[in-house]
Amino acid sequence: MVFEDLSQRGKSVFGAIIDHYVSTAQPVGSRVIAERYNFGISPATIRNTMQELEEMGLVEQPHISSGRVPTDKGYRVYVDQLLEPEKLSKPELKKIKQKIEVDYKAIEELLEKTSKVLADVSKQLGVSLAPRFDKGILTNVDLMQVAEKKLLVVLAVKSGLVKTILLEAESSLKSSSLERTKRILNERLCGLSLKEIFDSMDQRLKETSIADLKLIKLFLNSKEAFLSFQQEENIHLGGTTNILNQPEFKDQRMLSFLIELLEEKKTLAELVSAKELKEGITITIGKELMHGDFCSLSLVTSSYQAKDLKGTIGIIGPKRMKYAKLVSLVDYTAKLLSEILSR
Repeated sequence: MVFEDLSQRGKSVFGAIIDHYVSTAQPVGSRVIAERYNFGISPATIRNTMQELEEMGLVEQPHISSGRVPTDKGYRVYVDQLLEPEKLSKPELKKIKQKIEVDYKAIEELLEKTSKVLADVSKQLGVSLAPRFDKGILTNVDLMQVAEKKLLVVLAVKSGLVKTILLEAESSLKSSSLERTKRILNERLCGLSLKEIFDSMDQRLKETSIADLKLIKLFLNSKEAFLSFQQEENIHLGGTTNILNQPEFKDQRMLSFLIELLEEKKTLAELVSAKELKEGITITIGKELMHGDFCSLSLVTSSYQAKDLKGTIGIIGPKRMKYAKLVSLVDYTAKLLSEILSR
């Protein structure tokens, strides 16, 4: 039997199991459904229906004497065939707009606010991943002296991203040398993607009589620092305590895996960035994350547009999440973020 062939009663009981388990984190028995959901059928009939759902792999019993809980397959069927997005309330919409529609100096600041508001509204872990910096087209290089031998390099790309790094020269810096070097850097590197610059900078800056050769050498020797493309540097988290307080993580083993994920930003960035090329909402449940240690989690994500680049925002939480609301939350926030970044 496939889910489409299931009776309306079976679909209603299945929906009730999902609803009750999401709310309570407790296995659901037939008597509970009979008492709390007005289906007009007996606990015995509900019990038989639950058996059908279990045979279909949609629910399971954690223990012989317990009620049922949804399986990964059950959650997938639910989000694909039964889920009806829940509208956000007016106060929630207002809160999101107020928190995100603010003046910001760099996209990182905006993404930090986004992850926090996602966490605040969802009561889960909010996550924002900056667009892949290596695909950005360089629009300007600025060199600013901040001390006698210290130089701040500022790279601006077409999408609005800005990356900075502080370098230390071997000798005192001269404003005339900075200006000449800045001009050469802009002439030879602007209009290229940062990946192209990273791969060809040595050759492009090889012959120049105008720039300060010591500064050019310093720039070349430091390219790993400001042209590296580590996704973990660009991930922002909000609401860590929200997810740590979920009942699922009272289990010490699951808590250890979660803390490892939060501390190991590279893994977390990889999980989120794997969804960034997809349009619209993506829901990834349990084992679909393809990482055994995190099979107790689910991920709701959407891409956003930063002019010519794409990034990802989302919510991470236990599989027992209120998907109907989170889908609306992530979708609205991603569209709002894209609108702000396109101005």
